[in-house]
Amino acid sequence: MRLEHGAAIDRRIPSFLLDSWISRAGFAVATAFGIAWGGLWSTGEVERHGELLVFRRMPRWTHGRGGTCVGRCYLTFREGEPPEVLAHELVHVRQWRRYGLLLPILYLLAGRDPLRNRFEIEAGLEDGGYVRPERTARPRQSASRR
Repeated sequence: MRLEHGAAIDRRIPSFLLDSWISRAGFAVATAFGIAWGGLWSTGEVERHGELLVFRRMPRWTHGRGGTCVGRCYLTFREGEPPEVLAHELVHVRQWRRYGLLLPILYLLAGRDPLRNRFEIEAGLEDGGYVRPERTARPRQSASRR
């Protein structure tokens, strides 16, 4: 439902602003900011995962939640992330490329609750650590009577 609502919002945005040179320019500006901010505050090793740059051991006040994606930079206080979280953040990188500097505005309009935020839903709530992975239900074995 949230993703369909988000698609309806996207249809109202002029097409030249999405997946265009304008959004890519915004993506580049956001990435430059992320590199500057991460370079200033990160005390851990900076790692590259595909096109994602991970700035580690940052003070918690320098980013939201467990970490924040800005352009292609993931800013976090953590020392390491599981592959699922990195996959989640790579979806945010694609979102930054699509929306450019519209992303922070659209993200705020989508709300702070990750369970209702279309960008977090699209990136994968389980991969992002917002919900526990669903376990497949095992059929109960009934005790046989003899």
